[in-house]
Amino acid sequence: MFTPASRSSGVFDRSSVEVAPELLGARLTRHSALGDITLRITEVEAYLGVGEDPGSHSFRGMTPRNAVMFGPPLHLYTYFTYGMHVCANIVCSPEGQASAVLLRAGEIVEGIDLARAHRGEQVAVRDLARGPARLTKAMAISLSDGGADVGGDVYSLELSDAEHDVGTSVRTGVSGPGGSAAYPWRFFIAGDPTVSPYRASAPRKRD
Repeated sequence: MFTPASRSSGVFDRSSVEVAPELLGARLTRHSALGDITLRITEVEAYLGVGEDPGSHSFRGMTPRNAVMFGPPLHLYTYFTYGMHVCANIVCSPEGQASAVLLRAGEIVEGIDLARAHRGEQVAVRDLARGPARLTKAMAISLSDGGADVGGDVYSLELSDAEHDVGTSVRTGVSGPGGSAAYPWRFFIAGDPTVSPYRASAPRKRD
């Protein structure tokens, strides 16, 4: 069974570490004139706020880039990575606390042809949204979608009450202390073929 997500429920007024595993199996839909694309979420990562999480964009406080993280929950926080890819997060916690859940991977369950138009006609269904950059490209989520209401006209989210075998690990590709075993905040549906492979961060060069 699926339940439409709403701010009034209070579900998202909690830490991203609490919310993240509950997003597994949820369905995120992008609505457009071309048709709907629906993603079943299979992998996420949690990021906390100021001074709490060295892997988070909000660790050192608010900036123009991360301001959406400090806003009300159930909005999209988007950002560029490597200067070319867009990643998307769902903001959690009461306004001002800046935590968010990164959408790392999922299965396109509706609008497969439209997702393939964004990713490539020959891309296997398993790989359409298998990774955070692939996910946003398949769903046509852009940097300008930052701040979008995940319960509005363009995006909707339905939470699942199905039980899953949840796997955990350290976060993938995060350098420094934020990528250590002290932050085992990557959550995924164990055994699901759409979960992305774990990758450690590249070592930093000495100055």
